[in-house]
Amino acid sequence: MERTFLAIKPDGVQRKLIGDIIKRFETKGFTLVGLKFMSVSRELAEQHYDVHKERPFFSGLVEFITSGPIIAMVWEGDGVVAAARKVIGATNPLTAEPGTIRGDFGVSIGRNLIHGSDAIETAQREIALWFKDEELVNWQPTLTAWTYE
Repeated sequence: MERTFLAIKPDGVQRKLIGDIIKRFETKGFTLVGLKFMSVSRELAEQHYDVHKERPFFSGLVEFITSGPIIAMVWEGDGVVAAARKVIGATNPLTAEPGTIRGDFGVSIGRNLIHGSDAIETAQREIALWFKDEELVNWQPTLTAWTYE
């Protein structure tokens, strides 16, 4: 099974959307295998956003993700990386489709509620950055047979 990294950003936490966001992925049929409620260190934020370090918005990304607590998560399922991106919606909430997290709850690109890995390789790197192996639970819900062929 494929895994992806998702993080409910400080705005999603402050707006008390944690349950609504998690429910979207549970309802879709994905399996939660890791979850942390945490404050993000500057060092971790800089490592996470390293790909953007030369861009003018890098410092803003780091400042925002460290501005309040987040929910870091690892989800598992068939095609979970691509499917999670569809559930999340476009980066800019104003152009995100209704029915997506950003389309339903977001109004500003700088406050777009959630991060999701954009590729399998990125997911692997991000999961390793945010979680130790022993923090991930390997389990199979009893509903798996009713979710997958």
